[in-house]
Amino acid sequence: MRLGLLLDAVDVKRFVGFEDQVIDSIHYDSRTVTPGGLFVAIHGHRYDGTVFIEKAIKKGAVAILTEDQWSVPPSISVAQVENCRLALAALSSAFYRDPSRELVMIGITGTNGKTTTAYFIESVLNCAGSKVGVIGTINYRFGGQSYTNPVTTPESLDLMRLLRKMVDSGTTHVVLEVSSHALDLHRVAFCGFDVGVFTNLSRDHLDYHPDMETYWQCKKDLCVGRLGTGSKRGQAAAVINWDDPRGKELFTEVSVPCLRVGLSDECEVQAQDINVTTGGISGRVKTPEGGFDFTSSLVGIHNVYNMLSATGVAIALEIPPVTIQKGIEDLQGVPGRLESVDNDLGLLVFVDYAHTPDALENVLTVLRGLTSGRMITIFGCGGDRDREKRPLMGATAGRLSDLVVLTSDNPRTESPEAILADIVKGTAAVRSHDLAPNELANGFEPRGYIVEPDRRKAIKLGLGAAKSGDTVLIAGKGHETYQIIGEASLPFDDRVEARKALGEIVRGSKE
Repeated sequence: MRLGLLLDAVDVKRFVGFEDQVIDSIHYDSRTVTPGGLFVAIHGHRYDGTVFIEKAIKKGAVAILTEDQWSVPPSISVAQVENCRLALAALSSAFYRDPSRELVMIGITGTNGKTTTAYFIESVLNCAGSKVGVIGTINYRFGGQSYTNPVTTPESLDLMRLLRKMVDSGTTHVVLEVSSHALDLHRVAFCGFDVGVFTNLSRDHLDYHPDMETYWQCKKDLCVGRLGTGSKRGQAAAVINWDDPRGKELFTEVSVPCLRVGLSDECEVQAQDINVTTGGISGRVKTPEGGFDFTSSLVGIHNVYNMLSATGVAIALEIPPVTIQKGIEDLQGVPGRLESVDNDLGLLVFVDYAHTPDALENVLTVLRGLTSGRMITIFGCGGDRDREKRPLMGATAGRLSDLVVLTSDNPRTESPEAILADIVKGTAAVRSHDLAPNELANGFEPRGYIVEPDRRKAIKLGLGAAKSGDTVLIAGKGHETYQIIGEASLPFDDRVEARKALGEIVRGSKE
């Protein structure tokens, strides 16, 4: 695309160069620049893109986009804009020919439940005969292929490139998990959404957002600021969890047709006669288009809400209830979301991604109500992230567990011991007994907690202390197959480690 035509998509404050210059590619990372490329010098949180302008030019960039005035060789074009991130989104959409216009776009935001809701929606759409692409926390997938993802919601350039590939492969519907970071950093600025979903709001990402109100303003922007605008103005709809206090607030601000989902009588999509067991959830769903009975292998009342959000999306897209019912039943599980680890020891063992106070409380409340024995929780908190949530999570685990094994999550560049000290403040306040390893073999009476920074050893400790009828939750990392220690990402999978530990226990009992 010629540079002048590309720059028509943005508000240029100052331009020096050649409007007829052909641009072959767009880059925000100087390491990826190829000859004929346009380099966008973003002011990032860790790096300032302007530092890499000369490197980009050496690699063949023929044009630079920057927020600052910049002196470059006469052969290079320079455009100055107010906001490089917003400009990158506009340029990317133009360069890849506005791919979201050719897709039915479903965006999901909220603190918890985005991934499971996306899986439910995907399953229902597949049953409806749609060709579905999913962009989310676990992976990006479409056309029978899946790809690893560095972040939940890609940078705008990567997102538009991916959407164009989806369009060209025959994808008809895209389910996109929209993080607060993505909304704040304009990653989805030029996506036209048909349906926006709000799941819930609770404490998270306060290492990035200064406070909960700022976090909330970002989250609600999907349904308030990005529905009913642009090319999809006449067909947008919102699906809102009415039982969440912020959902009620959001409902008053949304200007497009809205479906309320939840257990309350006011909801257009409502679950009734709910039954929650260790084998799954069941009940009946009421919708404006008729009701249906549901059975799902997913565990917990929070998954009833995720299922209802998916049902609301399907109703907004005019999918019949019988198809919704089949899609719900077809979904057998979500990686790392209350994922069961089978064993022959009479234990209920689950791996879950819960890494916020609210998510951990939801999961433990469900499991506490289902277990016939004791509740054992193994978890930690990530390093270089919100410190204030650590004692909150520690207190939640202590209150709802008989034994808490505190360990490392992804410590990153923080000291594991310092992270654990923060968590212990909360745990010890409600479960004061600091257990020694030898006390675990005696049934950990009184109930309490133990600290083991090595996550592999911690999993062995927790599972080794369990007896038939007990429930063990390994929380925080879920589907992740790595552990970040320092700057290194090392192979580590809670599910794999749990199976190894359980196998060792079985072998030990036979010796």
